[in-house]
Amino acid sequence: MIKRLSLAMAAAALLLCAGSAFTQSWSPQKNVEIVVGSAPGGSNDKTGRTVEKILSEKKLVPTTLTVNNRPGGGGNIALTYVSQKSGDAHYVVVATPSLLTNHIVGQSALNYTDFTPIASLFNDYIVFAVNPDSGIKNGRDLVERLKKDPKSVSVGFATALGSHNHIGAGLLMKAIGGEAKLLKAIAFKGSAEAITALLGGHIDLVTTAAGNVDAQVAAGKLRIVGIAANKRFPGALANVPTWKEQGINVVFGGWRAIVGPRGMSAAQSAWWEGALRKVVESPEWKQDLEKNYWSDDFVTGEQFRKDMVTDYASMKSVLVDLGLARN
Repeated sequence: MIKRLSLAMAAAALLLCAGSAFTQSWSPQKNVEIVVGSAPGGSNDKTGRTVEKILSEKKLVPTTLTVNNRPGGGGNIALTYVSQKSGDAHYVVVATPSLLTNHIVGQSALNYTDFTPIASLFNDYIVFAVNPDSGIKNGRDLVERLKKDPKSVSVGFATALGSHNHIGAGLLMKAIGGEAKLLKAIAFKGSAEAITALLGGHIDLVTTAAGNVDAQVAAGKLRIVGIAANKRFPGALANVPTWKEQGINVVFGGWRAIVGPRGMSAAQSAWWEGALRKVVESPEWKQDLEKNYWSDDFVTGEQFRKDMVTDYASMKSVLVDLGLARN
């Protein structure tokens, strides 16, 4: 009797271990899609393609891997596409604060609660760029124009009204004592489109990521009048002052993250967190951080979810001032 009981207990233990191993081990079995909610060329696209390149070159994914650009709707087209893949971790999307802001402004019924948070990768501080032929020569000129007549400065950005790039412009207006909702704001499908419009003289100002305009700045095709970071950037932007240096307290950027569809298992989330951790620890990733002026901010799982709860509340406050909050 004792022997039979011991054998039964041993068998149960083996089954438990096997079950545990099964639930903890998952890896892709088919093509993996990294979905990007904007057109090629902007920060979101760079993020997706950098992650894809390192995952592929380091052979961190046992299957094929593709980047799927689905621009439009301020990122909603891409988010909707991935949200329809419930429980399928072969689909992830490059997420930005638009995941929060689109819900706040009523542009989407989807919220961060409709996705599985995997990892926040980095923070991307916003810069304010003008055409070199513009009468806006520096931050002081921009502030004076905005104070005198906010509608005299057309501000372009990606990817929708209420996006974090729009919020950055709104924070500047608030900091100088103006009304954020008076901004003449124009949304583009991607930062590349907004920059093209600026180069062509069709708009006066672009708020975007530093890595999207540094080449044009180095070539003398654009001029940055202020950076919404705590300190100056290196390289081609080393001579550009922050807003804080110019006496205006504006520090703001947009995180880039990877989220999956709702319903992912713990094993699927763990696989993605592990793979992305290897990505951000690679020399290639660190080089891209420096090249694109990205600030390292790798946060996973539950902590990332808590950060989004906090960000949702703070961004809603600004969007109320912009007259855009609906939820």
